[in-house]
Amino acid sequence: MKFANIIVDISLEKLDRTFQYRIPEELQDILKEGMQVRVPFGNGGRILTGYVLELTDNCEWDEGKLKPILGLAEKGIRLEGQLIALAAWMRRTYGSTMNQALKTVLPVKKSVQEKISREVRLAVPREEAEAVLAEMERKHQTARVRILKALLEQASLDYAEAQKALGLTAATARKLTELGLIRIESDTIFRNPIRPSEVQAHPFALYPAQQAIVDDVAARAAAGDLRPSLIHGVTGSGKTEVYMELIASVLEQGKEAIVLIPEIALTFQTVLRFYRRFGDQVSIIHSKLSAGERYDQFERARRGGVKVMIGPRSALFTPFSHLGVIVIDEEHEGSYKSENAPRYHAREAAVERARMCGAFVVLGSATPSVDSYERAREGVYQLYELPLRIENRAMPETEVVDLREELRMGNRSVFSARLKELMEERLRKGGQIMLFLNRRGYAGFVSCRACGHVIKCPHCDVSLSLHHGGRMVCHYCGYQTQAPKKCPSCGSVYIGAFRAGTQQVAEAAAKAFPGARILRMDFDTTRQKGGHERILEAFSRKQADILVGTQMIVKGHDFPGVTLVGVLAADLSLYAGDYRAAERTFQLLVQAAGRAGRGDTPGVAVIQTYSPDHYSIETAAAQDYQAFFEKEMAFRRMMNYPPAAHLMALYLMSEDEEALNRGAERLKVLAAAHTRKEIVLIGPSDPGLSKLKDIYRKVLYLKCTEIAYLTEWKEWLEAELPKEKLLSTFNIQFDMDPVNPF
Repeated sequence: MKFANIIVDISLEKLDRTFQYRIPEELQDILKEGMQVRVPFGNGGRILTGYVLELTDNCEWDEGKLKPILGLAEKGIRLEGQLIALAAWMRRTYGSTMNQALKTVLPVKKSVQEKISREVRLAVPREEAEAVLAEMERKHQTARVRILKALLEQASLDYAEAQKALGLTAATARKLTELGLIRIESDTIFRNPIRPSEVQAHPFALYPAQQAIVDDVAARAAAGDLRPSLIHGVTGSGKTEVYMELIASVLEQGKEAIVLIPEIALTFQTVLRFYRRFGDQVSIIHSKLSAGERYDQFERARRGGVKVMIGPRSALFTPFSHLGVIVIDEEHEGSYKSENAPRYHAREAAVERARMCGAFVVLGSATPSVDSYERAREGVYQLYELPLRIENRAMPETEVVDLREELRMGNRSVFSARLKELMEERLRKGGQIMLFLNRRGYAGFVSCRACGHVIKCPHCDVSLSLHHGGRMVCHYCGYQTQAPKKCPSCGSVYIGAFRAGTQQVAEAAAKAFPGARILRMDFDTTRQKGGHERILEAFSRKQADILVGTQMIVKGHDFPGVTLVGVLAADLSLYAGDYRAAERTFQLLVQAAGRAGRGDTPGVAVIQTYSPDHYSIETAAAQDYQAFFEKEMAFRRMMNYPPAAHLMALYLMSEDEEALNRGAERLKVLAAAHTRKEIVLIGPSDPGLSKLKDIYRKVLYLKCTEIAYLTEWKEWLEAELPKEKLLSTFNIQFDMDPVNPF
């Protein structure tokens, strides 16, 4: 290959195209796709770095005018061809520049100083060293004498220690090396974020239901059926053990595994369980690691020192060369969807990466996403069920408390009478309690505390969000109205925005139960590195009686001492102004209830709500996923929401509010002129946050049953945008089937 197509300077997103360079003779046998190189760019001959996307014999320009590649970038990070292909797929599927896609899949985003270990060793036989030492002593070469004497006493010296203890200087080391008396050996030290002293091996055996799934998945993979597997298992049914057994079979074949988890809060317990099984083969990646630690983990994986990588969605891009399985635990979680361009979903990207390398994907959840379960029903995924907890432990008993009744009885505290009674009983018996306040997706909905009525958009069937000045807005279509002073359903004056916080709950608990030891886990208490682990470890060691927290406390944690879970305000997620609100509420309630009774003592979950008759509350209390799914899919089909149809969002961002408003209307006109009749336009409207960090934001939605039509439209718009002077000044991002509110 004589030429290389290179994407130049990954920091300049406007350069979203390749440039062709000549490969000099000295690089002909070295250069590979994905390598980082130095190239001259522009008339001034600026030297930039770039990535080799393609090697070719086909010259696209006048060969005499092509500039040569100057060389490999120093400490350039190789980017495997498979990850380049995955970046290209993400760009096509989700809409972004190739640079943005490459930034996403790059194993390391910035240069990190490697930690190097250096040792000083004798390079000559002992007798020869002793003879040279005598001559040096005669000449009073004291610095060299000190080093040689030390090396005759012990086989090797740590370079840094020799500098401190023996006064070894660079000049002395260089002279002794030139004389051939010593050699200095360097090796890279990899920072390991796992502390092995905390873990111990333990015996491992599967129950028949678990083993049946392992056997069938392995048999299908061996037969070439690489359809993703969806394990629908109730909380505490042993899904993690199934994952580990499948990973063990892959490791025996000399392959590697990636395990995706939804939150870094899961890392502590998850890693311990995997480390007990696989030891030093396991490593982790998450956002709280330092740049050096992240660099080291990817390098360990690249060099074969790690076989199992655990982490959130970024772990999907671990540079394994023989990937065998990708496990996605709690696959329903919204955090698997990226909120930056390209707005990829880790589930879809995992399926594509697995397809590229012949690996298989295993999804698991007690509350599968409606999208995944529908695919399983259609046969796109293979469905497996684990309907019972291991050792046939009882599912938690679930009680629903009607907060409207509490108000009528004059109780205005955050704890219903029933929850307070159960908390007193558990504290007397030495049990542990988790209090869950679901603020995820909270957008200031307006509801009546007397009858439970919620003000909704008449067009989109989602709750309206309260803004300044009493203005209520739909973040899909832009419908607006004023907040009422009285409930339009019952006439009560107890109507307004729902407000609550973990700090207030913790303070109320401390006041109601003075002797209780209380821990709080939310964004504020976990922002420091290791914050999640410290709180979870303290609670697991029973150093606290009550754990108060947001959704991060109900995701996959296993605390045998917890026998009571209180969900303080189910309505906070139920009316979040999002078509997925009922699904998220059902998932969170089932997951929260599932934290209770995981030990030998049966558990109880109390759900406090103003909407006890809503199907998501009723089915969550009954732990009936099937009933929920049927009702939710009926709603999705009626309103043409995913997965019954596809929804593509266009996000527009600009520092100029007036120009943005004009641009949003221009985009709507463009869209209307080019869309097929099958595509429905909604908006433009203000999103949940219409201004963030001095940037104004707008959103336009396109809805269609055929994803191919939306993709075709996206590609047309991408080609059209440079021609539109006003629109070309905005930051425009695409989001296919958005999961998280913008």
